Order: sequence, then structure tokens, then C-alpha cells
Amino acid sequence: MDNALINDEPIPLLKRLDWQDWLYAIVLLAGAVYAFNLYDHHMDVYEQSFLFGAALTFSWLGWAWKPIRALVIGVGVISLFSISLYDANLDKAAEVFFLKYLISSQSAVMWMNVLFILATATYWLATFNRSEFTGKVASTMAWAAVLMGFVGLMVRWYESYLIAPDVGHIPVSNLYEVFILFCLITAIMYLYYEQRYATRQLGGFVLLVVSAAVGFILWYTFDRQANAIQPLVPALQSYWMKIHVPANFIGYGTFSLAAMVGAAYLLSSKGILTSRLPSLEVMDDVMYKAIAIGFAFFTIATILGAMWAAEAWGGYWSWDPKETWALIVWLNYAAWLHLRMIKGLRGPILAWWAVVGLFVTTFAFIGVNMFLSGLHSYGEL
Repeated sequence: MDNALINDEPIPLLKRLDWQDWLYAIVLLAGAVYAFNLYDHHMDVYEQSFLFGAALTFSWLGWAWKPIRALVIGVGVISLFSISLYDANLDKAAEVFFLKYLISSQSAVMWMNVLFILATATYWLATFNRSEFTGKVASTMAWAAVLMGFVGLMVRWYESYLIAPDVGHIPVSNLYEVFILFCLITAIMYLYYEQRYATRQLGGFVLLVVSAAVGFILWYTFDRQANAIQPLVPALQSYWMKIHVPANFIGYGTFSLAAMVGAAYLLSSKGILTSRLPSLEVMDDVMYKAIAIGFAFFTIATILGAMWAAEAWGGYWSWDPKETWALIVWLNYAAWLHLRMIKGLRGPILAWWAVVGLFVTTFAFIGVNMFLSGLHSYGEL
């Protein structure tokens, strides 16, 4: 019987917790207290709030979805080990074996890239040969990629402070860093739905968009040398960045996930790969839930962005190209949800809409940076 149900009634989350859940939360809280005692003189009240808010948030996530616990602990342990190897000297990245080949920020991100590409290929192999074992290998690779990606971001955060205290910042400030974040959020949202619906058949589709982002990261690294840590421009020197950007990319990631599931839906509805994909009802439900979550976070990000704009530029809204296209994205998914929830629309129309939405979102994400100029020009290629 499902341990979250009694007589088909859901059990409240707190009543489902065991000693391992509470131990996990205590470890996170203890880590937050330890970090506060070490670095409180470097943090303002907002950063202190983020620190303890993160401990509470990841405690709740770990309670609600058990695999997150192993991920959070793994990222924490490996990141701290990497930091200890630096011994406050950035030159160690090219001297210490583990840093040079495994867990410096750049090495970890490269491992993330390789693992995501391998996971994509393995998911497709599992789809075509119907192998449960191959599917499990693909899932393991995807989880390993997420682990290494988060380690890369955490260590990069530390490395920025080794360059100079006034250079240090959370690594969500340029296209290189947010593309990594996009890969991680899209993958981890997919892995949640993979477990929620007990199917790995959509992995090959969803990880295609992640692999495309990996391709951009590789090009941006080797052609533009964009992996170098740079000081923040004045407009980004704000606590708003720490919450606006992650919220925004939860939206981008879930919208992309929904689009790729929409593509699978359209193929299955035409009789292509139907026997190798989940039912149309399952794919419709994944699209809906992904877009609903993404829309909620994108709305929060847009509000936070307006507040940030008021602080940085003196006005909540200026019809800057990035702001305008963010509004277009918001209206697009608001209409999608209205038709789904209020009008009861289902089927290929909404699947096509989700796919087209990916192109709208992609232009808002990167197209504006490439072809239009405005107040957000610090994010240009």
C-alpha cells in the first residue's frame, strides 16, 4: 500500500516523517548555524535570511521527495572537500589532482556536460530496446550530472571570493552560469516526474533540450572563454539577483520540459513511438503540472524583477526588450493554463502550444540578448 495514503486519504507530510527525515533537517540546520557563526560578519540581514531559508526549504524538499536528501548531502560533502583542497589558494586548481580533473568548478561542470550527453543517448537506447536496466543507468547518469553541476556552481561561488572579496558573488550572473542552472533545473524537474509517474520513457526527449544547452555551454566556454569569473556590473550587485534569477529559471526549465513532453505527445498521437511512450493522459498531465509550476515561479520572478528594476533603474517597468518579452512569455502560459483549467481544453492543440512556447521562451531567454539591446545588455553574447 502507498505509505502516503490510508484508506485512499493522503497522510499529512509531518505524520509521514521518520527519524531519518528529522536527522536530515537537523544536519542542514546545524550546517546553516555553523556557516552563520563563521561568516555572519560578511552577511547582511538578507543573506542571513537566505541562509536559514535555504536550510528550511531543502529540509522540506527532502521530506517531500526523498532523493533530494542524497543530492543535497552529496553536493555539500563534495563541495566542502573541494574547498578544503584549495586551502585559500586559487592556483591549487591547476596543481591538485582532484581539483584539476574532478571537482574544481570548471572540471565539475565539464563532467556535468559529459554525463548529460551520455544520459541523453542512454535514455534513447533504453527507449528503443525497452531495457529497464539501461533506463536505470540513464537515470543514474542524469543524477550524477545534476550532482556535478551543483558542485561546480558551489565551488565556483567559493572561487569567486578567492579572486577578491569584492568580486565574490552567487554564480547566476551571466549566460555561462545561468545555462548551467537551466540544465540542472530542467533535469531535476524531469527526474521528479520520472519517479512520480514511474516511467523513464520521456528522458530522451527532455534531455535533448538539456543537451542543446550543454552544446551552448561548450561553445561559450571554448570559443568565448566565458567560463572566467568576472566582477559583477553595478546593476547586478543586489540581493534581488539571488532570488529573481533562480525563480526565473525554474520557469524556463519547466516550460522547456513541458515543450519536450508536448513533442512526445504529438508523435505518440500520430502513432509514432506510441508503444514506447507513456499514455497520452500521463503526458498531458506532466505538461499541465510542469507549466503550472513554471508559471507560478515565473510570475514570482517577474514581480521580483520589477522590484529590482525600481531599485536599480528607478522604475518598476520600462518596456525594455527583456521585460517586454518576459510579459509575452507570461501571457502565453497564462492563456495556456486558462484554456486547460477553465475551458477544459486537452490534446494536440495544447501540445503544439507547449512546443511553440519553447521558441517564445528561448527568444526571451537568449534571443533578446543576441538581437536586441536595452537595460539588460549586460547579458549579451
